[in-house]
Amino acid sequence: MEQMVLPALEMGKYEVQTGVVIGTRLGVTRHKIDVLAKDTDSRLHLVSLKWQQVGGTTEQKIPFEIISLVDALTRNKRFSAAHLVLGGDGWKYKDFYISGGMDPFIKKAKLVKIYSLEQFVSLANQGKL
Repeated sequence: MEQMVLPALEMGKYEVQTGVVIGTRLGVTRHKIDVLAKDTDSRLHLVSLKWQQVGGTTEQKIPFEIISLVDALTRNKRFSAAHLVLGGDGWKYKDFYISGGMDPFIKKAKLVKIYSLEQFVSLANQGKL
């Protein structure tokens, strides 16, 4: 998935780093983000990548990832945005997540932008995150 996302970000003029520790996850364990992208205005974007080829537990981890990203954004003001990218064909709730389905259940869930892989690549390579 990174092999599709990283070139798109670079084409959109983002500076990228992978596997960056950005602090602690909910104040407990290390929070390592898949991609940290800096845009041309020096804003830092957190990018979390989730792949689900066949049905499984990745889908159930999405609410926790949203909570973790909201926490990172609210604890550290140097991060401007958080993006959660869902790739693969094994999702049952993909449309639910992308359409804001978690908003009523997680306070500040709207701070995390959730995309399909195709949506994210399209925006990233145009520098429009």
